[in-house]
Amino acid sequence: MKILVINGPNLNLTGMREPQIYGSNTLKDINFEMTERFPTVKFEFFQSNNEGELIDKVQAAEREGVSGIVLNAGALSHYSYALRDAIAAVKIPVAEVHLSQVYSREEFRRKSVIGEVCKGTVTGFGKFSYYAAVYALMNLVGE
Repeated sequence: MKILVINGPNLNLTGMREPQIYGSNTLKDINFEMTERFPTVKFEFFQSNNEGELIDKVQAAEREGVSGIVLNAGALSHYSYALRDAIAAVKIPVAEVHLSQVYSREEFRRKSVIGEVCKGTVTGFGKFSYYAAVYALMNLVGE
């Protein structure tokens, strides 16, 4: 099973940016822990601050043999209809994740336009949001 983990804008600063909200683990730490927790999964990790690069990665996933996508689109979750349309266009399941509990934060963070086309959303559990999404995709795809 191959899972693509995509992280969007500002997530390269995870561990440094507002650790009281996003935690003290870096994205590198989280990625490493995923490979340790799920040794049977082949992971590909991708991070970009560019919306177009995220869209290109989602669109390429099927032809690259990806079974599922874990996506933390950051702020793009709340307003990127282009990313939403890319997710809707692929036939593989996408799990939306957020480190913070978006429903207890600013009003604009409480609406996810991409969540409408994702298989599910895990929010508010810090790095464990990623692990829960991987586990769900493994069970959903059954590979």
